Amino acid sequence: MTAVASAFAVRDGGSRQLAGTGTLLRFTLRRDRVMIPLWIAVDALMVLSMPNTLEGLYGTAAERTGLVAQMSANSSLRAMVGPLLGDSIGALTAWRAGLYAGLLAGVMSLLVVVRHTRDEEESGRQELISSAMVGRRAPLTAALLAAAAANALLALVITVGLAGQGVAGALALGLGIGGVGMVFATMAAIVAQLTESARLARGLTGAVLGAAFVLRAAGDAGTNDGSSVPTWLSPLGWLENTRPYAGERWWVLLLFAAAALLQGAVAYALAGRRDLGMSFLPTRPGPATGRLGSAAALAWRLQRGGVLGWSVGFFVAGAVYGGMVDGATDLVADNDKAREIFTRMGGQSGLTDAFLAATVGMMGLVAALYIVSSVLRLHGEESSGRAEPVLANAVGRLRWAAGHLVIAFGGSALIMVLAGLGFAAGHGRETGPILGACLAQLPAVWVIGGLAVLLYGVLPRGAVVAWGVAGAALLIGWVGPALDVPQMVLDLSPYGHLPKLPGPHMAWTPVLTLTGIAAVLVAGGLLGLRRRDMTA
Repeated sequence: MTAVASAFAVRDGGSRQLAGTGTLLRFTLRRDRVMIPLWIAVDALMVLSMPNTLEGLYGTAAERTGLVAQMSANSSLRAMVGPLLGDSIGALTAWRAGLYAGLLAGVMSLLVVVRHTRDEEESGRQELISSAMVGRRAPLTAALLAAAAANALLALVITVGLAGQGVAGALALGLGIGGVGMVFATMAAIVAQLTESARLARGLTGAVLGAAFVLRAAGDAGTNDGSSVPTWLSPLGWLENTRPYAGERWWVLLLFAAAALLQGAVAYALAGRRDLGMSFLPTRPGPATGRLGSAAALAWRLQRGGVLGWSVGFFVAGAVYGGMVDGATDLVADNDKAREIFTRMGGQSGLTDAFLAATVGMMGLVAALYIVSSVLRLHGEESSGRAEPVLANAVGRLRWAAGHLVIAFGGSALIMVLAGLGFAAGHGRETGPILGACLAQLPAVWVIGGLAVLLYGVLPRGAVVAWGVAGAALLIGWVGPALDVPQMVLDLSPYGHLPKLPGPHMAWTPVLTLTGIAAVLVAGGLLGLRRRDMTA
């Protein structure tokens, strides 16, 4: 990336194009001193927790060889987690965690780049910064360097943590995951030049990341060695084709480097051909009449794309998980330790119900990311100055906030309903029990959303901590049962108190208690918003 920046700097006026990059980079890293380490910790811990878990599940060579044979015949599971290319613990770790670690690295990277490019322009802060001695391409360079530093640190932590399984495989996996992150960092840099909205930039780059997952899934469903054309068309497919711990293919890493350099060059070229704050795909203006004549309608207009994207994603994910229930239960039916983990996650003795309860719980954990992003849309509107003209009219703060909160909390209910319908469609199961299981996740989702409201209303500068809470809940729910952590640790998450459904028992006390806690948190946040100064 530095080479690309230098080339453009020479062509367009030497170091003037990059003046101030170092200062902006330090500022960028300081602003993200919580978010970046949190993303790295969640991603790395997910990978590094796997060897001990997998060794307990498949401790003998015969068990691992049997797993390889089962995965070769199970196309639905290959679509979800990729093909298993070796029978060592390291190979199993790369298979089980590599794909999702790459996805998280991609999400982290696109968020960092959009936050420090298009977000800054949209808020007006970049115009102020650019009035000083700051080069035209310095902000983009600083954002990409911050993403590169984050991905390099993630790759280093994974490499060092897995070195005991084999240095070469650990290095290949770490570099592959970091490579996925940089591909989507530079993709986000391009999209940030094309769009006038940071929200749209994040959405479009996220859609490309989703398309990469779908391409890889389609390819892996058809072949058991990652050799299909759709797999090779996806950066996530490149990650599995580096083959960590299974005869590493170092040359595949060149694909990541070439894609990042090419996309970085395109982003730099576009950045030099537009005015600050402008885009190549400008947003169409329109009068605030009719359907945009109220604060609630405006909130819906701002968030409808996100709601639609999450809704489609949850329905598709539910259908896919529902379709793989039988294959997954067959895979672990003869493994006592695997059954124990599913039972601990799902709380049921029946393997099918335990698997459904565990996957529904995972969907609930992911729904927390939706509600945090939707609630913090309020913070984005305030910090960008767009809330001020709305509140200058006959619109009170609570009415303005209520429009966004209805979408945040109602939207979380909608996506969980769609996830339940997807599960029922994919598994062919009666809709009522699985839909009830999905809805039972909402109190925990709302507690995290309520905490985000409280932080925004009382301490807006600390609102980003809500992402940390959601990430911690995700980590506890995802990794905790596999590591057999004490119940007191699982109980730190609101999800640890929910009834495990579908199943014979419905516990209403924790559901009602968590719902009450969420209501109190929201009320506290709205009270704080009403009393504090805006943009404080």
